[in-house]
Amino acid sequence: MDLVSEKKIQEIRSAKGFSVRKTANLAEITPSMLSQIENDLVNPSINTLRCIANALDTPIYMFFREEDHESPVVHPEDRLSLGFKSAPDVRYELLTPDTKGSIEFCMMIIPAGMSSYRDARSHEGEEVAYLISGDSVVLEMNSAEFLLTADDSVRIPPYAAHVWHNRGTIDARVIFAITPPSF
Repeated sequence: MDLVSEKKIQEIRSAKGFSVRKTANLAEITPSMLSQIENDLVNPSINTLRCIANALDTPIYMFFREEDHESPVVHPEDRLSLGFKSAPDVRYELLTPDTKGSIEFCMMIIPAGMSSYRDARSHEGEEVAYLISGDSVVLEMNSAEFLLTADDSVRIPPYAAHVWHNRGTIDARVIFAITPPSF
């Protein structure tokens, strides 16, 4: 299933008055690549989408297809699930029916011995995270390390550079809320 709405990328770019070339240069991709994405000829990586979102000063969730949900309930089999090229074994699942609200609610699943990214990253939104399960999970935030165990929670301020490390022996499951949505 194609989760990216190529037309949304093109609509946002056009609304901002950006050419394909200007947007591609800002996103550090080729104009040809952006054109292929907008014409549904290639399936972009999450990292590429994040670069385009940054170039357009738009949250990445704006690029994903919205499905009309008649129910506010999201069953596990219906969750939008994403991975990143830099950490392909780490999975993110959207726990809300869509991204239309003013808060984003997700679950990150980090296999034992893995990290959420190679390097610390930051984003606009304030984040609160709750470790459901896992042992020896370390949050590296602004060059400091914080050890979390199951049932611990943490607030991550906007623009704080952070990365999660699962140094334990079991998968870690972290529920987090971000406002405004910036995934």
